[in-house]
Amino acid sequence: MAGSSPSVSELVTTARNLYMQVFREESPQVAVCAPGRVNLIGEHTDYNQGFVLPMALPLVTVVVGSKTSGKDVTVITATEDAGEPRRVDFSLPSDGSSLSPGLPCWANYVKGVIQHYRAPPLPGFRAVVASSVPLGGGLSSSASLEVAFYTFLQQLKPDDGDKVSKAVACQQAEHTHAGVPCGIMDQFVSVLGLEGHALLIDCRSLEATPVPLADPGLVILITNSNVRHSLTGSEYPMRRSQCENAASALGKDSLRDATMKDLEAAKTRLDEVTYRRARHVIEEIERTVHAAEALKRGAYKDFGKLMLESHNSLRDLYEVSCRELDELVSAAMEVEGVFGSRMTGGGFGGCTVTLLMAHTIDKAILHIQERYSGSPTFYITTPSEGARALTLP
Repeated sequence: MAGSSPSVSELVTTARNLYMQVFREESPQVAVCAPGRVNLIGEHTDYNQGFVLPMALPLVTVVVGSKTSGKDVTVITATEDAGEPRRVDFSLPSDGSSLSPGLPCWANYVKGVIQHYRAPPLPGFRAVVASSVPLGGGLSSSASLEVAFYTFLQQLKPDDGDKVSKAVACQQAEHTHAGVPCGIMDQFVSVLGLEGHALLIDCRSLEATPVPLADPGLVILITNSNVRHSLTGSEYPMRRSQCENAASALGKDSLRDATMKDLEAAKTRLDEVTYRRARHVIEEIERTVHAAEALKRGAYKDFGKLMLESHNSLRDLYEVSCRELDELVSAAMEVEGVFGSRMTGGGFGGCTVTLLMAHTIDKAILHIQERYSGSPTFYITTPSEGARALTLP
C-alpha cells in the first residue's frame, strides 16, 4: 500500500543509462550513493547545539561519473524539479577563485561541495545524479545530494577520509551556496548513518551514539503530506535568529546551555514570541535525550509520548507546523498500535514520522488516507547505512 521507491541498483541503472546516452561513452567509472534522513525527535535543536535523533533512510541520491582530462565539469540530473534545466556546465577555477552560485538552483549544492572539498585541486569530470529522496519533503534531499557528491569527489581525488570533517564541509556548502543556515544533523547522519540504528548526535561536540532500532515488531512510517508552503525560505532563518537572540538575552553561547529555570528568570526581558521559541528548544533538547534512553530500553510507549509532545511544541511554541501536518498526526494517533507521531524536518509541509507496531501498518495507512484532506505518500522504512561507494555492473 505504500509507494515503492526505486532501489539503489535501479537508480544506478537509470543514471548509468543517461550518462551513456548523453556522453556517448562507455559506462561511467565511479558510482556512489548517500541517503536522505528522517529525524525521529529533536527538531530545530541542531543549530542550537543540542541533541537530535535521526536515522538514515533507504531513500538515496546516486551519482555516477568519470574523471576528464581538463577542468570542465558537466553535471546532469535525472530528476525533474520545477522546470529547472537538468544540465549544468562550468569550469573549475584554476586561480583558486570561488565558484559562484547561480541557476539552476540544484547545481548550487554541487558547486558548494566542490568549493569546500578538502583535497583540492580537483580534476574535471562528467556526472549524472538520480535520487529517490522526495524533493522538499523534509527528508533532506539537499544533504543527500551534497554528501553523495562529496563521496563522488572522494573517488576522483581522495581526501583524508575523516567522516565528521566531510559532514561539516557539506554543511558549509549549504551555507555558502544554497544560502540556508542549516545545522549539522542532515549531513552528519547522511555520512555516518548505521543500518539498524538511529544516531543520537550531540551537535556541539559532534559525537554520535548509535541507538539500536531493529525490533522486527516495529515499523517507522513516513507520510509525505505532499504540500510545501512557501514560508520555509524566510521562516527558517528567522527562527534561528530568534534563538540566537534568546541565548544572548540569557547570557548563554547557545540555548544548549540554558535551562527552563534560566528562561523563566529572564521572561520579563524577552518578548512573547522569543520566549516561546526558546522554550521549545530547551524542552526539545531534554525530550530528545529522554527519547534515546526510552528507545534503548524498548519503552516504545514512552518514546511515542515524547514524539507527540515534540509535535505539539513545534505546532504551538515554534509555530512551524501547518494544518496538513496536524491532520496527519491526529489521524495516526487514532490507530491502535501507533506509539507516536510528529512532524519531521523544517516544517510548513513535508512529512510526518510515526512509530507503530508492524502488524498495524495497513490499518494505519488506510485510516490516514481516509482522514487526510490531501493525497499523502507513504514510505515504510528502516534505519539504513550512510554514504558509500558502489560497484558498477
